[in-house]
Amino acid sequence: MIDVLLVLNLGIIGYRNHAGKLISFLEKNSECKINCIYHPTKSIDDRFTNDFSKLYDCDAVIIASPNKTHYQYIEKLTKNFNGYIFCEKPPVINNEELEKLEKLTDKWKQKIFFNFMFRYSELSGIIRDRMNSKELGNVIHIDIYGTKGLAFKKEYKNSWRADGKTNLHNILDANTIHYIDLISLYLGKIKHSSYFPSLVSSNGTSFDTSYVVIKYENGATLSIFNSYATPLINELSIIGTNGYITIKDNNLTIKSPRDTFDENGLFTDPPVCFQSNFSIPNDVENSLKKSLDYFISCVKKDKNFDLGLFENSLQTNRLVLKLKDMNNSSFMYK
Repeated sequence: MIDVLLVLNLGIIGYRNHAGKLISFLEKNSECKINCIYHPTKSIDDRFTNDFSKLYDCDAVIIASPNKTHYQYIEKLTKNFNGYIFCEKPPVINNEELEKLEKLTDKWKQKIFFNFMFRYSELSGIIRDRMNSKELGNVIHIDIYGTKGLAFKKEYKNSWRADGKTNLHNILDANTIHYIDLISLYLGKIKHSSYFPSLVSSNGTSFDTSYVVIKYENGATLSIFNSYATPLINELSIIGTNGYITIKDNNLTIKSPRDTFDENGLFTDPPVCFQSNFSIPNDVENSLKKSLDYFISCVKKDKNFDLGLFENSLQTNRLVLKLKDMNNSSFMYK
């Protein structure tokens, strides 16, 4: 076990955008210190290195580089490194790399943590606690909107996210994948799925908008709309047989029961039975911190990750790869 009094020595691959956010969170954590930031060509301060082998002396390495590089770094680390690995989603970008991940030993599978951060969110707890509750009844549909105008920012067009040659499905990989992973934890196996990507902004060559529709084996359906080409929208609805949850304008509301009638005996809007402030962006920020904290705590204790986490990550990755292969068609799971 790693000495609980020691500060963890971390290495990180990547330094801008999301990697920069991770660095800012880790710098505030007294249990760890970033001693090494790897970049193949850049050198900005004394923590930077172009020598990948410098990472091998770390207790843990965080992979927060472009998606297409994830597997190559995992492969290098699993061959030359004995510590823990934190890798941003998606784990890999093609089926060949996914098969190689599946062939890793259980020892390595229990030392690699893929960051599907909604698993540690308050939203996840709400869905878990309210699923099939008296207020909601059986959940039959979930509707999600998560959008912003990133594609119209000046720097977007020349970013790696907008490069269709290497990151065609960037919105699916960066946003939609989190919601698919979260909801599938609670609705179970998928029966049908459709994916409709588009480039709305004309900035760059990758898709900036994604619409995914899923039907689960239990009959429930899920609709996810994500875009970098609209105003900011963060809304979610969970509809059950006896009530429904809405998150909109930073408010969470539960209305129930179904059998609510007006003076003429006609169905009317159910009364509010629960209401609270709830910000999806704030929850995303907090869940990212919780995800990092969980990873750090396990490394400190020299604790293996549950194999189920690894398998769930690959299952989500596998679905996303199938969605990409569909090219606006639908398929049925066998």
